[in-house]
Amino acid sequence: MADKINGSTARILVVEDESIVAMSIKDKLLELGFTVTGIASTGEDAIKKVEETPPDLILMDIVLKGELDGVSTASIIHSRFDIPVVYLTAFSDDDTLARAKHTKPYGYILKPFEERELYINIEFALYRHKTHRKLRESEQWLIAILKLMSAAVITTDIDGTVMFMNNGAAAITGWDAAEAIGENLSKVFDVAPCNPLRKAIDEAMAIGTDCVLTTKTGEKRNVGFSAVAISDDQHKAIGVVIVVHNAADKEVTC
Repeated sequence: MADKINGSTARILVVEDESIVAMSIKDKLLELGFTVTGIASTGEDAIKKVEETPPDLILMDIVLKGELDGVSTASIIHSRFDIPVVYLTAFSDDDTLARAKHTKPYGYILKPFEERELYINIEFALYRHKTHRKLRESEQWLIAILKLMSAAVITTDIDGTVMFMNNGAAAITGWDAAEAIGENLSKVFDVAPCNPLRKAIDEAMAIGTDCVLTTKTGEKRNVGFSAVAISDDQHKAIGVVIVVHNAADKEVTC
């Protein structure tokens, strides 16, 4: 019945400070076909168990013994390990929920719970985590390709904030990539009155032939660009990819 991770039953760590409740949860998980890697009653013990035997998912109570509560423990696990956390707790007040959201949990189950509710939440969390991991891997492949491209590439979000810039674009604009990320495109790729972001969003694809770029140091350079709008599943523009090239020997027409 349980989901399969790489050909084996999904492994779950139970973090619960009430031993009777913890054993009850363990029994339910075993009945559902999951493997329980261990039970931890404190945040410190949970982190240690994750280091020793990494699970595929963690069921985390919010109230724990020791210095770390469940939210603090989940925050540490989120920053150090790529393991999804599902909260299993009796607390649902606004302050607790607000703190829990910051740890990016994959689920929040209130006690008492039904066995089917537990199963559905675990399956959904495992599926979401697997999907997110594949997406992150795809993004890393894309970033590596863009970094290796000889062409100058800049990407932005829909508001024109620079999200990525490779070495080619850094060389042309005079901006270090780390400095450019988070800045507005009009500042990093200053080709006024050309507006590659607006043109790409309005036209889906835009060509800028020989605009004047003002580099970070104030140098003027003739450049050209191709800009393409990136859309989501609803065909709504979410950003722009711009490829820039030098046009030093051409007459400025933009």
